[in-house]
Amino acid sequence: MESKVLIIEDEESIRGFLKINFKKHNFIVIEAATGEEGLLKARQENPDVVLLDVMLPGISGFQVCETLRKELPGVGIIMLTARGQDIDKIKGLEYGADDYVVKPFNTTELILRAKSLLRRLVGKGTSDSKEDTLKSGVFKLELYSQRVFKEDKEILLTPKEFFLLKIFLENKNKAFTRDELLDKIWGYDYMGDTKIVDVNIRRLRSKIEDKDSHGMFIETVWGIGYRWRKE
Repeated sequence: MESKVLIIEDEESIRGFLKINFKKHNFIVIEAATGEEGLLKARQENPDVVLLDVMLPGISGFQVCETLRKELPGVGIIMLTARGQDIDKIKGLEYGADDYVVKPFNTTELILRAKSLLRRLVGKGTSDSKEDTLKSGVFKLELYSQRVFKEDKEILLTPKEFFLLKIFLENKNKAFTRDELLDKIWGYDYMGDTKIVDVNIRRLRSKIEDKDSHGMFIETVWGIGYRWRKE
């Protein structure tokens, strides 16, 4: 089954070039030149992956990202950012993006990242049993339905946040380095930096931790990385 990619990019030359290359790799390609048009087409077409430019006319890429994450929580989002704009990378991740690439980018690298993201999104729902769950204290993670509950109240997570929590619950009290988490969640072929791990950890904490709990569930292991505190 062909995967569907939505390209939200206002520069027609970039959009056209991406369209040609993604079609060569058997993607169904949908295009949008503005954030407003992108949201409309995302709602109509339900894409698997969205390539989202930060600088768009009208509503910004960050606003589009935030809306997509709320309305289509299972979609993969890759932000396209300008060279040297580290704040854009971090901001995009904070708004719910799964990954980012810097302009001018290598098209082959971008396609590989999209495919890697798709593999992980598809793999998330491959459990054989509808009863498969992971539990830790007040948390319950349903593998089949891809839902997370804290004290029976559902928490909405992005695909990457879901993977992070799954890894932690499967390995309670194990200290993971950032590189280990990067390999497990973004893949060995990921060509970005470990900053993406810290941003996703911070985002996950904001959703599952109690206010002012200071790492009650996800502990920072200084000089190493992170671990799930065993109840």
